[in-house]
Amino acid sequence: MIRAALMVGFWAIAMPLAALVGFPIAWVQGHPGVLYRFVMWGCRAGTWISGAQVTAEGREHLVAGQSYIFMSNHVSNLDPPIEIALIPGRTSVLVKKELFKIPVLAQTMRIGDLIPVDRGNREAGVQSVRDAARVMRKGLSMMVYPEGGRSWDGKLLPMKKGPFYLAIECGIPVVPMTIVGSREVMSKGKFECHPGPVRVVFHPPIPPDEFGSKDELMARVKDVIASALPEEERG
Repeated sequence: MIRAALMVGFWAIAMPLAALVGFPIAWVQGHPGVLYRFVMWGCRAGTWISGAQVTAEGREHLVAGQSYIFMSNHVSNLDPPIEIALIPGRTSVLVKKELFKIPVLAQTMRIGDLIPVDRGNREAGVQSVRDAARVMRKGLSMMVYPEGGRSWDGKLLPMKKGPFYLAIECGIPVVPMTIVGSREVMSKGKFECHPGPVRVVFHPPIPPDEFGSKDELMARVKDVIASALPEEERG
């Protein structure tokens, strides 16, 4: 519990400081590059405080300057700060709309082109897909969790359709990702961290000309993500 409290306390202090420095620079320069670097530093520092010992594999598959849609399994609140900090270039992410009610955080996320999503509202979900497409046309990548939420037991959950509609609509390569070990560091529903190894695998990108139908792409992404999971967690 002490590690978790230190991690959250660090983020609670670092976020306003990053905003204090990064907001004026973003407004003057017209883009959030400096603010984004502050946030990525905060992600890495918070991850270190949590005790997660992160190793990454497969980043050599990524081409500099290319936008991608990264799709990963999701087992812990630590997954986004761990994974986004490993992705080269600026990356957006779909975020629960409730977080946009927190003043400083909301402004930071808007400047960073993060996309609010309402999981219980289909029409709002369609709008989120459109907003994500608009962001990627600006040259950003997108990080999505196609299961739609965190798994309690680490087992891969059924995939939601929205991310795959997004990939097909935008024609941007999809990079399946697998994260293993973050649930042991910080489990869903528990406010405590336990030091341990976390492995992140970047699988080879799937180019648009290999997508096939939405269902074919969904099945392929799920199989690729599962291929690096322990057998009992493949769903």
